[in-house]
Formats: sequence, C-alpha cells, structure tokens
Amino acid sequence: MGGAKKKKNLKYAEMKRMISKTDGRIKKSERISKKPRKAKPDEEEQLKIHEVPQASSAMFFQFNTQLGPPYHVLVDTNFINFSIRNKLDMVQSMMDCLYAKCIPYITDCVMAEIEKLGRRYRVALRIAKDERFQRLPCLHKGTYADDCLVQRVTQHKCYIVATCDKDLRRRIRKIPGVPIMFLSQHKYSIERMPDAFGAPKT
Repeated sequence: MGGAKKKKNLKYAEMKRMISKTDGRIKKSERISKKPRKAKPDEEEQLKIHEVPQASSAMFFQFNTQLGPPYHVLVDTNFINFSIRNKLDMVQSMMDCLYAKCIPYITDCVMAEIEKLGRRYRVALRIAKDERFQRLPCLHKGTYADDCLVQRVTQHKCYIVATCDKDLRRRIRKIPGVPIMFLSQHKYSIERMPDAFGAPKT
C-alpha cells in the first residue's frame, strides 16, 4: 500500500519539475511565437469595403418604366418543356396572359442547354428555333442558363422572365422591377406585374 502511495507522490513531483514554456532558460528559437492579434469587430467593419448596388435609372418610385407592350419575355429551358407537356402554344398563351403582343427571347445559353438534353427534347429544340423567337447572343464564358438570365435581367430591366424553376424564381424575386411568368393550372400566369399594365393578378 505504502509503495503505491510513494509512486503516486513521485509522479506528482515529476509534474511539478516541468519547466514552463515561457521560462527564461529556454532559447529564443525554441520559444512559442505569440499568436497574431485578432482585429476587433469594430475594426473589421471599418476595413470591409461595402459595395452598394447602383439603382437602375428605369426604376421610378419602385415602378419599372421600361416594361410595356410589346412585352419582351426571356424564356427558360424548363418553361418550354412544361409548355409542351401542357400542350400550350407559347406565343398565343403569352398574349392571352398579358393581353398584349409578346416577343419571346431565347439566349444562346438556353439554346445550348436544350441541345445538350438530346433527342428526347427535339420538339423543344424545334420550338426554340421558331422564327417568332428572337435570339440573344451571349458574350460570357460557360453555358449555365440561370446565371445568364439573372445577369441579363439585372443589367436590362425591360424583360419578363418565363421560368418554372423554383431556384431561379427565388433569385429573380430579389431583383426589383422584374416580373416572372410561370405555368399554373394549365395556363400562363404572371407574378409581380405592376397594376398599371392591367395584367391578371395571381
């Protein structure tokens, strides 16, 4: 029993004999370097550069002055596919929804996306190549259609975005003055359209 106690005491004594890392006898090269001081939250805020998005000249008291007949509708890939599935003539259904002439626009990115889908979507490709559809050339790199549409709508406020994609609709809702066209109950419906244009409310 006594031996066990002695061992314990020895261990305790060994622990006491350890030199602290900040002891003067330790060489400078072996010392632990101090951690760099973290900036205070107030200082961090001062260092950050806040980018304020420029307000569009088309927005007048939150009312988009560039919207008006004939409407320019930017079409997404899934919007064409859903229209085919619901057996809707796109241009006619757009005009029935907005009570005015509509010009559907299709970007190079959307066209490339439809071409990538293959033979199953050849009807969608034939519709996209229709003479009534205006082609918009893309100057950026890559073929991700969602980013392309968001970028185009942010720069030019004259478009209505036709899409059934929930993620894209969520992104476009954050951009002021851009209405969204989507499919609801086998017909086109419009979201966030100003009352002045007499579009149906959803």
